[in-house]
Amino acid sequence: MMVNAMLRGLLLGLLSFDSLAATRIAVLDFELKDLTLAPGVPTELQRTASIKPLLEQELTRAGYTVVAIPHPAQQAANSGVGYLFDHADVAAELGKQFQADYILVGRLHKPSFLFAYLMGRLVKVDDGKLVGDYIAESKGPNASLTIKAVESLTGKIDHDLERRYSPPPPAKLAP
Repeated sequence: MMVNAMLRGLLLGLLSFDSLAATRIAVLDFELKDLTLAPGVPTELQRTASIKPLLEQELTRAGYTVVAIPHPAQQAANSGVGYLFDHADVAAELGKQFQADYILVGRLHKPSFLFAYLMGRLVKVDDGKLVGDYIAESKGPNASLTIKAVESLTGKIDHDLERRYSPPPPAKLAP
């Protein structure tokens, strides 16, 4: 009985330690940089808003702990469009406030009606250094293509961190 209780306590302790050791990533809201002749159309604003929750979902599925940074805190740290994207040190300070290990600053760059690029900059919070710049192409506005681009972005981020992400298999199209 005593040995059984000790084993349970040891297992619980190991599980607790593992959850505390999970890498903590904060994902900021993605910004839209639309260079087309009709910038900021509602469908592009929706697509841009969908990227953060999709990316958080994939990072969680890969075993990372996603750290929430409230929108007002992100806005307070941001001195303008693209500021956090261009200033890793300021993004790192924001991540420190919420005990993140890494912070991802993202942008949906749309140079054409035919394609867009999901761009992300991963910053290590403790030293403010850029870990990586990532780009995933999305051809067309279709939501499933955006999801595939997010999966690609997740794979690239994970490749530089812990290498444990496996994207889901492609969905089969109904006949």
